Amino acid sequence: MIDRKLIEDFFLRLEKVQGIEREIKIEPIEGKVKCIVGPRKSGKTWLFLMLSRGELYVNLFDIAFKDMETREFFEVIKIYSKVFGRSVKKIFIDEVQELKGWEYLVLSLLNRNYEVFVTGSSSKILKKEFSTSLRGKNIVKILLPFSFREYLKAENFREDVRTFEGAGKILRLAEEYLLNGAYPEVVLNKERKETLWRSYFEEIFYRDFVERHKVRNLELGRTVLEFVFQNFSNLMSVNRIKNFLKGRVPFTAKTLYEYVEGIEDTLNVFFVKKYSEKIYERMSWPRKVYVVDTGIVNLVLRSKDLGRRMENCVFLELLRKTNQNPLLEIFYFKINEKEVDFVLKEGLRIKQLIQVTYANAKDEIERREIKSLIKASELLKCNDLLMITWDYEDELKVRNRLIKCLPLWKWLLEGNF
Repeated sequence: MIDRKLIEDFFLRLEKVQGIEREIKIEPIEGKVKCIVGPRKSGKTWLFLMLSRGELYVNLFDIAFKDMETREFFEVIKIYSKVFGRSVKKIFIDEVQELKGWEYLVLSLLNRNYEVFVTGSSSKILKKEFSTSLRGKNIVKILLPFSFREYLKAENFREDVRTFEGAGKILRLAEEYLLNGAYPEVVLNKERKETLWRSYFEEIFYRDFVERHKVRNLELGRTVLEFVFQNFSNLMSVNRIKNFLKGRVPFTAKTLYEYVEGIEDTLNVFFVKKYSEKIYERMSWPRKVYVVDTGIVNLVLRSKDLGRRMENCVFLELLRKTNQNPLLEIFYFKINEKEVDFVLKEGLRIKQLIQVTYANAKDEIERREIKSLIKASELLKCNDLLMITWDYEDELKVRNRLIKCLPLWKWLLEGNF
């Protein structure tokens, strides 16, 4: 049962917000629900508050909508029209997974010619619900913490990177970006970063993982979550987690698999599959693990390890690119001891191979990294080879193949400066 007074109060208290404009674009396609998915604290609520000015916005985390039934949402539309005296055309629903049967509500709203926008913080919105009831009626985008371009806007960076001063400053900012991460609230409140990281981690653990997946063994759940965060940018297998846990906490294999799946569902951890033409090899472990932010890992990591942070940063940027190119798939490649960080597949073809290295000069690039890239190029028949470095730019010709070397900051900016 909804409380009309609470709902009226919610609408009246909505404030106009200002801040960094996000890069994510939502195409106005008639008859499609526009869904923004992303981890907690990535800025989904702020984005919706910006987009929904003058339109109906509902945050299902607010007490005004707690225990609301799907059918009661039409009463909410009625209350909104009464409060503001205008008809409703666009509807923005924040954290839609909090409403049981939300997919039927969205479908009903679409059928009544409302333009519907929703946010969610569960990967199941991508993998499950939208693959059934709303198949063919959805546009899904992922929102992550600030990109490097958005980060520079927040830092008011206006230097000319062609000058020594500008180049030096952008390298310093790139290092800070890797070390402190890009949660919007952290970027704008650096003095409180440790407190914010801790509160985020606890919310991820309790609200997104424990409550959502009804986790009973809290000690096991926390240990697995911390272990996964600690091993970002590394190969990870469930057997490796098993070996780590032996003698530490009691567990069963079934529970462990459920917890690993639950952690990925929070959208704070991503497991990247190995590229293979054989489906069973793609679906098997080990997988490469990446985390949503390179700052929050400071809670469990005691070193800078800029190389691993660079690789994680590149993955997040590639993930952002899937918003514009839904056909883009991200894999890693490994054969014997030769490994390539990223294989980009577009449709039926391998589009690009990417290696990431913390190198400032040619002689700092390890030979095995070049050999792995060349071997993968031969096997996968891909000639677009990229080596993302810290501060080295050049072209290397190896065995009749050209490897483009580009500094991380320049690749992240994609010609915007």
